[in-house]
Amino acid sequence: MDAEVPSPARSETGDRYLEAVYYIGQEGEVARPGRLAEWLGVSAPTVTVTLQRLARDGWVRIAEDRSVELTDAGTEAAAGIVRRHRIVERWLTDVLRFDWATADREAAALAPGISAIVLDRLDAELGHPVTCPHGNVIPGRRPPKGGRLTRLVDLAPGREAMVARISEVAEHEAPHLLRVLDARGLVPGTAVRSLGGAGREWRLEVRGDEIAVEPNVARAIWVDEQAD
Repeated sequence: MDAEVPSPARSETGDRYLEAVYYIGQEGEVARPGRLAEWLGVSAPTVTVTLQRLARDGWVRIAEDRSVELTDAGTEAAAGIVRRHRIVERWLTDVLRFDWATADREAAALAPGISAIVLDRLDAELGHPVTCPHGNVIPGRRPPKGGRLTRLVDLAPGREAMVARISEVAEHEAPHLLRVLDARGLVPGTAVRSLGGAGREWRLEVRGDEIAVEPNVARAIWVDEQAD
């Protein structure tokens, strides 16, 4: 149990920090002040001050090595923020037919202002989706069945796999990535076969066609490797 009892009040800025720490942790990375400054586009001193306030109020813990993790209350709050964004994003793509990149940008603007009752109605109308359009699980939902996920860049040449999800961290750091993946059909549920890579090119077979992507794109895609 966390020792701190968090303050009931949260600011929009604080929510952005909680969301960033959540996303970074979900990718298996460690959140640190420098990483958060890059993510949020603010100065290192600003990050330090905000993190100290969030730690004081019981939302995060800061270790001696300056790594940052969410408390239980912080995790619950961040999961709620992420759930809201992903449901709105699903509505924008599935119902309003926005492309991935536009939906992600618009969800960031719309989600904070949508009430809980409207969000729940949207969720119900969508059939309580399990993931966002990019395959990332909506907090509180059971993940889709499948094997252990691996990054596409680590898939051995000749091996086949199914695209499972797109890294949230990569999405944030390279917004154009969503348009690239959408245009090339590299979306959840798509079967791919690795043809290997060298230098700045990674070759794949997708729906019978050979395509090439940059290694950073291949690292952003998580796949479920097919059984032999």
